[in-house]
Amino acid sequence: MDFTTLPRTALTLENVTVPGWLLGQPGDLVRTSISIDAGRIVETSPTPVDMAGAMVFPAFVDMHTHLDKGHIWGRAPNPDGSFPGALTTVGEDRAANWSAEDVRTRMDFALRCAFAHGTRAIRTHLDSIPPQDDISWPVFAQLRDEWEGRIALQAACLVGVEGVDLEGSFVHTADLVAKYAGTLGMVTYPVPDLRDRLRAFFKLASERGLAADFHADETMDPNAETLRAIAEIAMEEGFDAPIVVGHCCSLSTQDEARAMDTLDLVAKAGLDIVSLPMCNLYLQDRHMGRTPRGRGITLVHEMKARGINVSFASDNTRDPFYAYGDLDMLEVMKQATRIGHLDHSDADWSRAFLSNPAAACGFDAPSLLPGAPADLVIFKARGWTELFARPQSDRIVLRDGHQIDRTLPDYAELDHLMRTE
Repeated sequence: MDFTTLPRTALTLENVTVPGWLLGQPGDLVRTSISIDAGRIVETSPTPVDMAGAMVFPAFVDMHTHLDKGHIWGRAPNPDGSFPGALTTVGEDRAANWSAEDVRTRMDFALRCAFAHGTRAIRTHLDSIPPQDDISWPVFAQLRDEWEGRIALQAACLVGVEGVDLEGSFVHTADLVAKYAGTLGMVTYPVPDLRDRLRAFFKLASERGLAADFHADETMDPNAETLRAIAEIAMEEGFDAPIVVGHCCSLSTQDEARAMDTLDLVAKAGLDIVSLPMCNLYLQDRHMGRTPRGRGITLVHEMKARGINVSFASDNTRDPFYAYGDLDMLEVMKQATRIGHLDHSDADWSRAFLSNPAAACGFDAPSLLPGAPADLVIFKARGWTELFARPQSDRIVLRDGHQIDRTLPDYAELDHLMRTE
């Protein structure tokens, strides 16, 4: 149950705590009041409610997820927790089970979880290896329409670099992405003709007016430098649409000078970076019988210092790539703070869960200023340590100024999909 029930009328949330940057103020957290009327934040409003210092954020943006993979753990667990184990298990499950109805049911379940937790916008990657692309993209388009007004949805195709060329099936996939107003995406890893395939990728994206979204260097191998290649080829080709790159784990194991030089290139190319700390912590540096030494997180502090737009997101949810998670951006914020030492750092890291991902993807910018939608998440916490110390399962979520029912869907709803005959 939420910690308080707000009146369904115009009201003023008095004595709330918010990040100063959301009000254009310097420093960390500030106390203020927020007035709401007719689904919007306004200058003044009647019916004061003392919130006793509760923290308030605009609804969250989760810019890197895998809704089509989500919640298959019950029938397809990772056998050893490794990255190869995840790849193999997902591939087998996709071939055996990913019908339109299966994908739709699991995606809708995940969206209901995200909505209840306070997320308003999501970009999902869709496995697009033929024939799955012709199955999943129409399902996504239907759900995007159904969820309009609750969660703004975007999608990017997901294909390995070796599947990208100008003559094969990837051309059909790119056409499909354009048809459904998506983003062109792929997974990059070191292959001999990487740069040629990147040029082909950018050519297909440019011809269709598509933005780009990459999975890159999701490994602790310091020799994996596809992020560097993406930045260099994007500049060589003059690709001027937005480019997002996720993971970039190998930067954490590279020679310091080399890694910093790559980040200078990333800044010059204007790439947006998204870190996925929970999934990377789960998969990276995993060896049977050996304690992991590396965290897998990319160099977020060094990126931020160079003016690179850095975000954090959920990534996978209850599938072979990450056994846990619930598309709860508070959990992402909490774990990113711990894993990446965001505390004792800049006061505005909360941008990386709100305004930064919105800017990277083109979602509406979050705001607490008059005129902004009253889509808010309210926590019974008066500061960061109180916020991160407890699950905050009694949070309040307002959409259009009204408190929503935050009941989470029961996992038992998916039992019929988990049966393996």
